[in-house]
Amino acid sequence: LVCWFRSAQSCVSPGRQTTGRMSPPPPSSGQRNSFVGNLAASAFSASFAEACTIPLDTAKVRLQLQAGSSGPPKYRGMLGTVATVAREEGAAALWKGIGPGIHRQVLFGGLRIGLYEPIKDLYVGKDHVGDVPLHLKVAAGLTTGAVGITIASPTDLVKVRMQAEGKLPEGAPRKYPSAFKAYGIIAKQEGVAALWTGLSPNIMRNAIINAAELASYDQVKSSLLSAGMSDGVPCHILSGLGAGFVACVVGSPVD
Repeated sequence: LVCWFRSAQSCVSPGRQTTGRMSPPPPSSGQRNSFVGNLAASAFSASFAEACTIPLDTAKVRLQLQAGSSGPPKYRGMLGTVATVAREEGAAALWKGIGPGIHRQVLFGGLRIGLYEPIKDLYVGKDHVGDVPLHLKVAAGLTTGAVGITIASPTDLVKVRMQAEGKLPEGAPRKYPSAFKAYGIIAKQEGVAALWTGLSPNIMRNAIINAAELASYDQVKSSLLSAGMSDGVPCHILSGLGAGFVACVVGSPVD
C-alpha cells in the first residue's frame, strides 16, 4: 500500500538492492524530500489500513480478554464476536479506539516503515553490492519496530483500553470519552509514566512482528523480482500477503 500510494520511481520500497558507492555525496534536497515523503506515505497507508481492519482488531482484543475470564464465553469466533458487538453496542462500537489507532499508525507505522530503508543501509554498509542479507533485514526491522513503538506506546495503551470497554449500563458515562481525553485522564490519575505501561513486552511484540513483516516482505519481493516479475502492484500485493501471513504466525504468541 505504501508503494501503491507513491509511484514506483519515488518510493523507496523494501526489496531495493543497495549498490556499492565509494564516497556518497551529502543528501540532496530531493533525497531529503524522498525520505520525508516515504514517512508520510507510510503513515497514510498504515492509517488507511487501520481504519479498514480495526473491527477485526476490536474482536481480537475482546476474545483475548475473554480467555482469562470465568463463566461461559460471551464471544465465539471472530465473526461471531463482530456480530455480538454490533448487535449489543451498535456497529460503531467496532471502531472503538480508531482515534488512538490512527495516532499509533501515524507514529509507529510511519517510523517503522519510513526508517526501515535508512537503517538497513546503515547496517549493510556503504560499499555493499547486491541484495541485503536476510539477517540484516531482520535486524533493521527489529530496530525500527523498537524505536517506533517506544514513541507510540501511549497510543497503544489507550487504543486497547477503549476497545476493551464493553456495553455499559444505561446512563453510565464512558471512562474515556475520546483519545485525547484518555491520555489526560491516565496521566492525571496514574501518572505520566503510566502511559508507557507494558513498554518492555510491547517493544518485544512489535519489534518481532515488524522484523517478521518487513524482512519477509523484502525477501518475498526480491524472490519475485528475481523470478522475472515486474515491480508493480501485483508484486507488491503478493509480497504484502506473504509478509502479513508470516507476521501473523510469528507474532501471535507474543501478542
